[in-house]
Amino acid sequence: MKQKKASYPKMVTYILQHPESSFEWIDISNPKLEDFHELKEKYKLNDASIRDCIETGHLPKIEEFENYHFLIIRSVPNKFDEESDSLVEVTERISLFYNENFVITVHRNEIDFLERIKTTERSHRRLQSSKTLVNGLVSDALKTFENLVLGKMALQLDEYEEVVFLHHRRKPFLKKLYYIKRQIDVIRSVLTLYKDIVDYFHMPEYKNIYTQDLRDSFSRTNTLFRNISENTSQLLNIYFNIESNHTNEIMRTLTIISVFFMPLTFIVGVYGMNFEHMPELEWEYGYAGILIAMAILSVLIYYWFKRKRWL
Repeated sequence: MKQKKASYPKMVTYILQHPESSFEWIDISNPKLEDFHELKEKYKLNDASIRDCIETGHLPKIEEFENYHFLIIRSVPNKFDEESDSLVEVTERISLFYNENFVITVHRNEIDFLERIKTTERSHRRLQSSKTLVNGLVSDALKTFENLVLGKMALQLDEYEEVVFLHHRRKPFLKKLYYIKRQIDVIRSVLTLYKDIVDYFHMPEYKNIYTQDLRDSFSRTNTLFRNISENTSQLLNIYFNIESNHTNEIMRTLTIISVFFMPLTFIVGVYGMNFEHMPELEWEYGYAGILIAMAILSVLIYYWFKRKRWL
């Protein structure tokens, strides 16, 4: 049974404010439409982006409005059920409204890297401007994918490879491999859309040392997931090939047994018809002769299989 995520308290928190900081940072958890009434007027927020941040299931994207940017990023939680296979189960979302004067972060679940930044010293370089804060959040979100592939998924695939090559009972493992493949597919679709975000931050007007780190992190993470996706597909193919070979071995064994017994069954069938005019039935050594003939025929079939290297 899939586990439900623990509910996170509804809250609007002012993390940074003027004049102690060069920009304001408001964090909203479990958002409702009424949470934006005041913020909408103050920061001139568009209704469409407000609706997008409240709705669930959106993929990463970045949109530019007249006086702010709207950004959706996704990350991987520290724990999720191994049978998770949908976007909202495998990843969690942060929506951001920002310009040089403010950042609004919106999320439904407790997100570890966001909580760490919220408790960071106010003098930290990540909090010196809205751009460095947003860039840091995107970078941390990408690192969750990298940590997943280098940690949990790599260990799982190593374990599954051992099952494929060394264990005889492989059936239960197939379901687990299916779910990890689905998780990889979901994450790769998310990373594909992260490219637009990374490219946007790498534009000349935004480019700096932090955006270069962000680009490097994205390239590394994308490569890791491409490789692990190929490894998973190869592992599935190897599994099905092994199962196919195993089936072929069974069919080969049954075929050899049937070839041995087909001529013997034919002989027994002929002399089991009990017609009146069958001279062999009256021979004194007929029974022994037929048994010897059947034995010789079996030996000939055996040597024929040996010569063909089928045994």
